[in-house]
Amino acid sequence: MKKIITIAVLLFSVVTFGQIKVIQTVPVEKLGRVNSNFYIQKMGDEYTVYYASMQNEEEAASVKKFTFKDVDNAYNSLHTIIMNGFAASPLSDIKLELPNNYVWLHYNTAGPGKVTVQFMVSSKEGVSNNISEPLTPEQVDKLFQKV
Repeated sequence: MKKIITIAVLLFSVVTFGQIKVIQTVPVEKLGRVNSNFYIQKMGDEYTVYYASMQNEEEAASVKKFTFKDVDNAYNSLHTIIMNGFAASPLSDIKLELPNNYVWLHYNTAGPGKVTVQFMVSSKEGVSNNISEPLTPEQVDKLFQKV
């Protein structure tokens, strides 16, 4: 009887451990940060921009995000597009299409010689619209680690 119980326990333990699988993880790398609520995170070849929405004060504590893959050097291209928008004359919004979102780069003149950009993010399903805090060119460089 002891042998049957021992064999049953061994078989049960083999079945139990057979259900556990080790999954490969990709390291998460935090890139540039502006203030405490605006930063970029890289996981594998995917970049995620996190920001606090200024549109609704009740949701100010919640962080919003949009994600894109670094296909054809998209990370550096996004930085270049944003920086070129600061020098455009006249200032005009730039609309970008991402896999799940539309992102408008909204440029404003905040004073003599001071231009800022805001990310206006809309989901493709039209469920949510969010607006980030304004960023200066120096803050954009810091966010993309170009300083």
